[in-house]
Amino acid sequence: MSGTNSPEAVKKLLENMQSDLRALSLECKKKFPPVKEAAESGIIKVKTIAARNTEILAALKENSSEVVQPFLMGCGTKEPKITQLCLTAIQRLMSHEVVSETAAGNIINMLWQLMENSLEELKLLQTVLVLLTTNTVVHDESLSKAIVLCFRLHFTKDNITNNTAAATVRQVVTVVFERMVAEDERHRDIIEQPVLVQGNSNRRSVSTLKPCAKDAYMLFQDLCQLVNADAPYWLVGMTEMTRTFGLELLESVLNDFPQVFLQHQEFSFLLKERVCPLVIKLFSPNIKFRQGSSSSSSPAPVEKPYFPICMRLLRVVSVLIKQFYSLLVTECEIFLSLLVKFLDADKPQWLRAVAVESIHRLCVQPQLLRSFCQSYDMKQHSTKVFRDIVNALGSFIQSLFLVPPTGNPATTNQAGNNNSGGPVSAPANSGMLGIGGGVTLLPAFEYRGTWIPILTITVQGSAKATYLEMLDKVEPPTIPEGYAMSVAFHCLLDLVRGITSMIEGELGKVETECQTTTEAASSPTQSSEQQELQSTSDQMDKEKVSRAVWEEMVNACWCGLLAALSLLLDASTDEAATENILKAELTMAALCGRLGLVTSRDAFITAICKGSLPPHYALTVLNTTTAATLSNKSYSIQGQSVMMISPSSESHQQVVAVGQPLAVQPQGTVMLTSKNIQCMRTLLNLAHCHGAVLGTSWQLVLATLQHLVWILGLKPSSGGALKPGRAVEGPSTVLTTAVMTDLPVISNILSRLFESSQYLDDVSLHHLINALCSLSLEAMDMAYGNNKVCQHPNSRMREWGAEALTSLIKAGLTFNHDPPLSQNQRLQLLLLNPLKEMSSINHPDIRLKQLECVLQILQSQGDSLGPGWPLVLGVMGAIRNDQGESLIRTAFQCLQLVVTDFLPTMPCTCLQIVVDVAGSFGLHNQELNISLTSIGLLWNISDYFFQRGETIEKELNKEEAAQQKQAEEKGVVLNRPFHPAPPFDCLWLCLYAKLGELCVDPRPAVRKSAGQTLFSTIGAHGTLLQHSTWHTVIWKVLFHLLDRVRESSTTADKEKIESGGGNILIHHSRDTAEKQWAETWVLTLAGVARIFNTRRYLLQPLGDFSRAWDVLLDHIQSAALSKNNEVSLAALKSFQEILQIVSPVRDSDKPETPPAVNVPVPVLLGSISGPGLSRPFVRTDSIGDRLGRYNSSEPPVVTDELEDLNLWWAAWSTWYRIGSESTKPPVTFDKLTFIPSQPFLTALIQIFPALYQHIKTGFNMDDLQKLGVILHSAVSVPISSDASPFILPSYTEAVLTSLQEAVLTALDVLQKAICVGPENMQIMYPAIFDQLLAFVEFSCKPPQYGQLETKHIANAKYNQIQLFAPAEWVALNYVPFAERSLEVVVDLYQKTACHKAVVNEKVLQNIIKTLRVPLSLKYSCPSESTWKLAVSSLLKVLSIGLPVARQHASSGKFDSMWPELANTFEDFLFTKSIPPDNLSIQEFQRNESIDVEVVQLISTEILPYANFIPKEFVGQIMTMLNKGSIHSQSSSFTEAEIDIRLREEFSKMCFETLLQFSFSNKVTTPQEGYISRMALSVLLKRSQDVLHRYIEDERLSGKCPLPRQQVTEIIFVLKAVSTLIDSLKKTQPENVDGNTWAQVIALYPTLVECITCSSAEVCSALKEALVPFKDFMQPPASKVQNGES
Repeated sequence: MSGTNSPEAVKKLLENMQSDLRALSLECKKKFPPVKEAAESGIIKVKTIAARNTEILAALKENSSEVVQPFLMGCGTKEPKITQLCLTAIQRLMSHEVVSETAAGNIINMLWQLMENSLEELKLLQTVLVLLTTNTVVHDESLSKAIVLCFRLHFTKDNITNNTAAATVRQVVTVVFERMVAEDERHRDIIEQPVLVQGNSNRRSVSTLKPCAKDAYMLFQDLCQLVNADAPYWLVGMTEMTRTFGLELLESVLNDFPQVFLQHQEFSFLLKERVCPLVIKLFSPNIKFRQGSSSSSSPAPVEKPYFPICMRLLRVVSVLIKQFYSLLVTECEIFLSLLVKFLDADKPQWLRAVAVESIHRLCVQPQLLRSFCQSYDMKQHSTKVFRDIVNALGSFIQSLFLVPPTGNPATTNQAGNNNSGGPVSAPANSGMLGIGGGVTLLPAFEYRGTWIPILTITVQGSAKATYLEMLDKVEPPTIPEGYAMSVAFHCLLDLVRGITSMIEGELGKVETECQTTTEAASSPTQSSEQQELQSTSDQMDKEKVSRAVWEEMVNACWCGLLAALSLLLDASTDEAATENILKAELTMAALCGRLGLVTSRDAFITAICKGSLPPHYALTVLNTTTAATLSNKSYSIQGQSVMMISPSSESHQQVVAVGQPLAVQPQGTVMLTSKNIQCMRTLLNLAHCHGAVLGTSWQLVLATLQHLVWILGLKPSSGGALKPGRAVEGPSTVLTTAVMTDLPVISNILSRLFESSQYLDDVSLHHLINALCSLSLEAMDMAYGNNKVCQHPNSRMREWGAEALTSLIKAGLTFNHDPPLSQNQRLQLLLLNPLKEMSSINHPDIRLKQLECVLQILQSQGDSLGPGWPLVLGVMGAIRNDQGESLIRTAFQCLQLVVTDFLPTMPCTCLQIVVDVAGSFGLHNQELNISLTSIGLLWNISDYFFQRGETIEKELNKEEAAQQKQAEEKGVVLNRPFHPAPPFDCLWLCLYAKLGELCVDPRPAVRKSAGQTLFSTIGAHGTLLQHSTWHTVIWKVLFHLLDRVRESSTTADKEKIESGGGNILIHHSRDTAEKQWAETWVLTLAGVARIFNTRRYLLQPLGDFSRAWDVLLDHIQSAALSKNNEVSLAALKSFQEILQIVSPVRDSDKPETPPAVNVPVPVLLGSISGPGLSRPFVRTDSIGDRLGRYNSSEPPVVTDELEDLNLWWAAWSTWYRIGSESTKPPVTFDKLTFIPSQPFLTALIQIFPALYQHIKTGFNMDDLQKLGVILHSAVSVPISSDASPFILPSYTEAVLTSLQEAVLTALDVLQKAICVGPENMQIMYPAIFDQLLAFVEFSCKPPQYGQLETKHIANAKYNQIQLFAPAEWVALNYVPFAERSLEVVVDLYQKTACHKAVVNEKVLQNIIKTLRVPLSLKYSCPSESTWKLAVSSLLKVLSIGLPVARQHASSGKFDSMWPELANTFEDFLFTKSIPPDNLSIQEFQRNESIDVEVVQLISTEILPYANFIPKEFVGQIMTMLNKGSIHSQSSSFTEAEIDIRLREEFSKMCFETLLQFSFSNKVTTPQEGYISRMALSVLLKRSQDVLHRYIEDERLSGKCPLPRQQVTEIIFVLKAVSTLIDSLKKTQPENVDGNTWAQVIALYPTLVECITCSSAEVCSALKEALVPFKDFMQPPASKVQNGES
């Protein structure tokens, strides 16, 4: 106590002591002077001690008697105040441990006096406690005196004092024993010689004990004396004592200090000699007492059992058994037998309850139970205590059901106590408690009308008692109804739980030890029993012993347990209770199984099985074999015969299912309750978790399950799983929702039952299979063989037969055979054959089973099937189209598994079967997805072939050789498909053939998928084939396919398909069979063309390539001419593809001329020279090497150029046939007439350039003519107004359609080729011009397409609203096309104007003639741009053409051109068409400037060269100019004339041109002079007219000014006259004709008349015009006639 030793604490103690003493002296001052003096001397004493000693506390202790004295005297005064003060001070001294032994003795004596005077009793107790607990100075007599003091105070009249004293006694007793334990601790290391103790009862033998031990011994001995109502030896002065208090003290000592009794013989002796006899003696009233026996029957009155003592005795017994069992074997046997007796029915209720509680305390200690078993049950002449305990519990439970509880006054209102004062309810519905009006169902047991509630009393595994703890009760308590039952129930459960966990734990340890020693020793053939024997002999005997103990424990308890549990199971109405009972039975069964105790194992399993089935259900298995030993045997328990109670049928359980019993004759229905279902689940758990220890009980389990499954109507489904489903034969089955929720769980466990069998060892598996076989024997006569069962008419029988057969096959395959199955071919085929034979049965349910079995075999054994593969694949392939979706789906799952996982492991010879099976699934039409997926599988297979090609090829060749040899030996021909080809190629061909079949399947999606796959695989993997095999691929696979597709497409139905089944909408482009076939045709043709293109290097050397080429072209042609836009367009695409093949180039034959620009495909044809034919060609890429690899033995292949050319010409003639057929207008039109689409025509024309590159060397005029016809017809084809918005530009845009572009490109390619080609090709130019000019005419006169009436695009109505109204046909907008053609013409003419052919064929004249049409129409043209372009083109052409014409003037080749040209000018410049009203001034002026340009051309290009031009032509031109320069010739104002008058600039230009040609000062030829003269006379005549008209108008108009144009014109004329006169003067007089002068002078009078005009401008111009006339003013000549000459 470091706290009390510190200087501060010591100082404080001294201060307190002094203050206590002062207080005491003060108090006693008056009444008790001696005490006062003692106190004062005490103060001095304390001070001196403090002053003299360093160790103050030790000094105080030495002098403690003197220090304490004043206080003791104070207590002696018996004054309450003083006494309290003194006791406090004494306690303080004690707590500082400064009290010596003598002082302590004095204190105790003083306390005793106070006690006898009944003073300060509580303070006394406190003081005693402090004195005894702080140190160990109080011993022996003083200790006993202190203890007696406490006991005495316990029996006072005051309640508080009593209780405090009781607590103090308990604490003091504990302290005494704690001191002894501490003492033992201190002396532990000193080994003392054991003193021989004589076995006498003399209490003086304690002399050997140490002081504390001696005190403890004396105390315990006296407690026994007191309880026995004898006088104590040591506790002198005791006046009274109660037995109950004594027993409690004994119990607490025994419980808290067991080590004291176990380590010290003296104490053990006390236990044996004193405690046990005492207990047995005290028990006697309970043993003799019989409830309800009349007193007269027994001579002496029997003492009644007394609850408080009885209950405490049982507590003591519990402690004795628990702690000292090893010391008190015999005594414990007596106690246990007593406990068992107390459970008898004739004992009081409370006694039975506390006895059950005590037993419960034992049941939770498995090790203790084990000791019982070893000490009693296993000894020969001993009571079988453990067995008795279990049996007693069982008969106790039975008695509760059978004997109504009587003799206990409390029972009458039991129910009342229990349900909060409610009325006692009748037994029938006593499960219902009325609480608040609602009805709640209590968990309870109910049996034959006896209803016992289940109370929750304890946590599992702990025995928390209620009545053993009621230490304050004197009267027996009322035991609630069901309490004893609940405790007993928990006893059973805890017993089972404890035993099993203990034994299994030890077993586990032993087994792990065994394994190490026995692994080497035991061979797998020995049975497990032998194995165990052998291992035990190796192990130590210990294990034999422990196994014997385990077996004895189980043997001792199983009967009683089973009897009790079965009864409780039957009576239980509570799901949780049922669950616990079942769990107990299950664990017991498993434990028995592990220990190999067959009888008990089967008994428990039978109990569970019976619980699962309806009451009285006739199930032979359960009543034969082991069950017979149980069902009629009664167990003798303690001489009472207790029958095993058979299940009562009237238990109040909810019925959850009604079904048919499984029997050969149909019977009525049976009902299953929820409890049955619960039992079933337990049974399943058992089979699942403990399958290995079930052994022969499998038969019980499986038979029961079979019946249950049958009643519940579960059906086997895929993979052996069971699912709820009603067979047709069982209409009477009713399943409530309650059971429906359980069923999936149950069926799931059932399904997994056989899966978990894989964890069993051989022997257990053997038992399982045996049981299965005997079941099938019982269920159906095996005479039929399993297959026959599978054909049984009752579908459920069939199902079970199939399930059995497939399970057996699977089990057989999973079995670990030696040698392994994969090497034992015969056995494997034997196992798999029945599976194959099931294919002949038509019942779908059986087939489903068969396929599920296959699936499972694949999943577990797929790798090792080997020779069994053909059988397994055969099963999948045997599924027919009509066998329902689920079958096909399951079979297909198997196939998928094979393809994904097992291709590498199966023999290569089976690969062909896989291909066949996969193909056959593609053809099944039950489920589209399966067909599509199977096509995917075929692709995977092909991929696999490709990757593993070499190994497969080797294996197949080996196999082939072997078969060939066999065939030769037998003398038969080896027969296999595609025979001459090598086996690996045959595999490929089979694959291609399968895909080919799928390509013509009735379902479009399948065709599409198969087609894509076929061409992909040929494309991707075709390189693996031998060269020769390609011949078969082309003719047998590809062309064969094309023929079938063409056939189907042309005969396909044109009826509309409303929808794709269900609610799938079909796009309108696929809504007839014909349209769907069209897609297939497209796909197939494209695929074949692609192969021809990419594999040409392989195909061309094949020999009949040209024939194949022709066939292909024929297919392309028929597709192109099919009346289906999609097909025809696609055919052309394929055509394009095969034309883009570049023929092989030889280095020596590089073309000499560089290829023309802009040619899409390079020109790679060498010259066709003689020596070139025999040269071999070598490809420059790896293809050559590939060819080398395939044909290493053959000589290199020679391609024949000529043959190549023939191919191209064949292509040209096909093209021509397609073109002419498709564009030929039909004879009659109705709304269904087929008119080719624009994309088709475009594609057609686009092919020509590519094709032309290959054939240009032989392309002649004839071919050009053919081409022209096609181009012309193609451009004339109209389009339907539905399509027009997509193809046509809007009317205002000048854009070409792609077709028109293509046509022009075709001509472009031709003219470029002609340009670089040899001389003889140039003669084609004119033809090209003709073609183009024909197109130019379209601008004003669109072409006709047969008799078809087309609307012009502007007024075709777009049928947006009625989409499907018959389409109108719309002619295209040809203007942009015509204009583009015109531009091409001009360009081309610019290049070729001088070519002989162009000159000879009068191309220029044709151009002019064509242009005359738009030019004469002018404003009436469909498009204004046309005539403008025509003018500019005419100008361009003339600027090039006129010089050429002049050159060739003499040859007369251009004679007919001039009049054409003159007419063209005339028609254009003085057009008859009227300009539109909305023409703006600016527009008009622009148009006028175009006219002016034309006049300029005449003035620069024509008139200067008049000598080389025919006179008539020049005359026409002059007249025109004249006409143009005069504004009006009549005075009537018509619209037309006004318009002509408006062209002021034009007139001016014409006038100036006339004028220009009148200045003929440079006359070099008579021709020119002639032009001048003409021009002058025209000019003068023109001026005269203008002036006249002006004067006339001026006069008429009066005051109004004349129009501006007229004024300008007159001014212009006046100026012109003055200029003319000027120029005439300058000319040599001989050049001027006399007439001319006369005409000039004749103008004078007219000019004069103009003087009156009002316009100032006119006047000034007139002035200038009149001035020159002065030169004519001459005096008249003498001879007038001369002047006139």
